Amino acid sequence: MGPRDTAVVGPAAAAEVGDTTLDEARIGRWIMLNTKVVTWSLGLFGAVTFVVCVLYGLVVPETLHMTGALEAVLPGFRWITPVGFVIGLVESFLYGVYAGLVFTPIYNALSRRATARLS
Repeated sequence: MGPRDTAVVGPAAAAEVGDTTLDEARIGRWIMLNTKVVTWSLGLFGAVTFVVCVLYGLVVPETLHMTGALEAVLPGFRWITPVGFVIGLVESFLYGVYAGLVFTPIYNALSRRATARLS
């Protein structure tokens, strides 16, 4: 890790770096999450997870399907119709987007608060 890398780690991890910028990192400079990156990441994670669940449902016996859970959580989703698949994929993506839009500001606010207490 170079000098720039230590500025984005927490105080505990900075002690392991062995760099001249340790004092700056030790006072609690935490990385702030980028809302756009986290939102897209969680949206795509939700969509990929949905596809994995559907593929799993196509491979295993019907008694092991997640059909009931998916239909309960994703309004409009019906096992396994083309329209239902698209609706489920879009809704899964949007659930991830929602999580990113809610989680990131909360994390950043708490991170700022923790940094202020350490300074």
